[in-house]
Amino acid sequence: MSKGLSWRRDGVNWPGREHSRFLTAGGIGWHVQISGAGPVALLLHGTGSSTHSWRRLAPLLAKRLTLVAPDLPGHAFTQTLKSTDLSLQGMATAVSALLAALNVRPELVIGHSAGAAIGVHLARKGHVAPRGIVSINGALRPLSGFASRVFPPVARLLALLPIVPNMFAWRARDAAVIDDLLRQTGSTIPDEDRARYQLLATTPGHIASALSMMASWDLEALEKSLSRLSVPVLLVAGAKDGMVPASDAAPVARKLPAGEVVRLKGLGHLAHEEQPERIASVILDWYDRLTAERPDALRAMGAPAA
Repeated sequence: MSKGLSWRRDGVNWPGREHSRFLTAGGIGWHVQISGAGPVALLLHGTGSSTHSWRRLAPLLAKRLTLVAPDLPGHAFTQTLKSTDLSLQGMATAVSALLAALNVRPELVIGHSAGAAIGVHLARKGHVAPRGIVSINGALRPLSGFASRVFPPVARLLALLPIVPNMFAWRARDAAVIDDLLRQTGSTIPDEDRARYQLLATTPGHIASALSMMASWDLEALEKSLSRLSVPVLLVAGAKDGMVPASDAAPVARKLPAGEVVRLKGLGHLAHEEQPERIASVILDWYDRLTAERPDALRAMGAPAA
């Protein structure tokens, strides 16, 4: 059983392969996909996922935006060192180094689940200065429900046991294990996407990084910092989300100086994979309102006014 994915073997039919590139930044060997044209949007996937999760949403957004979508450290094809810090601060620092190496300044940050938390932290710490942040079922406060049984403190214990990623990867070869995990999300996704998640779940290195990431995060501190975030945030919440309850969106919005909630009926945690057209419409409509309110800010950043 392979410890990590191989681009030569596993990347042959990887979604968006034609947009993939590899580079080193901040001591990390990155896989990143860059596509589209226009103002830059940074796409950050969630824990245990990869760039594949954007495969149907990205082409819709790329008609208006330049998309920068990396595999997070230790996930899929992005490699890390044993010393790599996978905490929220560590992830934000790593992504900041990647953006510097690419010489891009995101106009928009779009994050799914834990990716939204990284986006918020990037903005809070001044690593990026976007016009807005889109949180798709974002993990922006201490979790409840099923997710509370997966994230700390249990993840801390699992991350300390080197055998755990191998055991999980071995179990994930059983299709029923993946089906159960996906059922917990409240989402129904295409078989092709399900197969990508199974590939990732049967890769010990990927699983080890996901566990280490979850074990290192402090969502309580993140939630407390929300009131100091000056960037407008759109909170897209799937009503059927079994990982991050949709009911979390409203209290998060109340803590934000400029927070807006869009609750989507019938969608789960992987909403952007279930109905990408619907998610793209929500994002671009909101983005249009942002640019209409302050077109001069866009001109200052070198982007055409809407």
